[in-house]
Amino acid sequence: MLSRYFMLAVALCSNLLLGSIHLSAAPPNIVFILADDLGYTDLACYGSRYYETPNIDRLAQQGIRFLNHHHCQNCTPTRAAILGGQHPARTGIYTVGGIDRFDWTKRPLRPVDNLTQLPLDRDTIAQQLKKAGYATAMFGKWHIGDSGKYHPSQRGFDQAIVSAGKHFDFETNPKVHYPEGQYLADFLTDRAVEFIDQHRKQPFFLYLPHFGVHGPHQAKPELIARFKKKEGVADSDGQGHNSPTYAAMIASVDESVGRILDTLDRLKLVDQTIVIFASDNGGVGGYVREGIKKSGGITDNAPLRSGKGSLYEGGTRVPLIVRWPDHIRPGTSCNVPTIHVDLYATLLELGSASKPNQVLDGQSILPLMLDQQGFTREAIYQHFPGYLGAGVDAWRTTPVSTICMGNWKLMEFLEDGRLELYDLDADIGESKNLAQSNPAKAKELYQRLVAWRKEIHAPMPTLNDGTNLPKIKKQKDEP
Repeated sequence: MLSRYFMLAVALCSNLLLGSIHLSAAPPNIVFILADDLGYTDLACYGSRYYETPNIDRLAQQGIRFLNHHHCQNCTPTRAAILGGQHPARTGIYTVGGIDRFDWTKRPLRPVDNLTQLPLDRDTIAQQLKKAGYATAMFGKWHIGDSGKYHPSQRGFDQAIVSAGKHFDFETNPKVHYPEGQYLADFLTDRAVEFIDQHRKQPFFLYLPHFGVHGPHQAKPELIARFKKKEGVADSDGQGHNSPTYAAMIASVDESVGRILDTLDRLKLVDQTIVIFASDNGGVGGYVREGIKKSGGITDNAPLRSGKGSLYEGGTRVPLIVRWPDHIRPGTSCNVPTIHVDLYATLLELGSASKPNQVLDGQSILPLMLDQQGFTREAIYQHFPGYLGAGVDAWRTTPVSTICMGNWKLMEFLEDGRLELYDLDADIGESKNLAQSNPAKAKELYQRLVAWRKEIHAPMPTLNDGTNLPKIKKQKDEP
């Protein structure tokens, strides 16, 4: 393993050769913590008045909050985009599972077939950082191919334990013994702390993708009891945050963040470590307001519209917090639109790592983190050529493509070509469709959206002619 001092020389030479931002120290350690199904307003530092997140709030106070960061509408495509650096239109990973998951057979379009494993010819960010001399580890939910050559241990991670699906009595891959009754978030954090201790004298990349706060909604009893004491004031203003169990799950993720930060403090690694926190998609809520469910949703993303599984803001806009002492100005925020594929490019630059063989769709957002000039982009895009249900004959989304440019967002619904245009500065809840009243802006964004789909060869759903229909799995309440 290369020493940190040799890595400094490599980093400086690489930055000079590549013309990237010149960093004043060796490539930093990188800690990337990813929550599962955590909504945009589920953190106190993003507006929640019921959930308690003191450690994540501390991270935000010491770093930067991105207020307009977007991921995919559900977990698998987001993870593929972050780890592979490409939009779903290039990887073929648009959602979870196959197209037989929801009964779309009476809808006008046949969805594009969906892959569930990141193709082996795509190099992950872990592979690139490992080539650059980083020790690498992943503990938690992988969800882009959990076995064989697709397992993270075969995709660039020196240490890798996969676990998701249950918060108690969970299984791990590979099998690892743990104390009876241990909570999954605590188990994963134990492994993460051990890894940092082991590799404190060399550059490391720690990827900690929690299964929390994904259902089944299970939490430690003592934390549930704590939040039950707050039930008298919970949701007094209609925010939609009122579940003691869900609040306790968020608290466990927050405890994990606190333990990681404390470990970096103890080992005096704070100044040479960049810590990133995000969620994979929007929170499970907003469906009643959207009119697609009569009840349900463990949380609410208000003022954002809808939730997980939708390409309205409640489904795709997520928290992104980054701390890097002496580089990122504390307590700052950024409202520039950013997106999942930017994270791969950013980590490449931070680690002075070489580019992979595949096309990369994102661009480094390091200039935004460092409050420097030089970051320009026209727009961010999403393309979802499928269906996501919300129970029988109810849909979180139908096929749709989106473009966000500045404060403007355009959605093209592919079944009928309907356009929806929103000014997110004035209407973050996407309540006023301006496509008819501002046809010039709608046309401009639509032309850019069509050109982008053509550029990346985005597959489009085809007409449903009633032939060769799959056998649909038994419908259930989703997500």
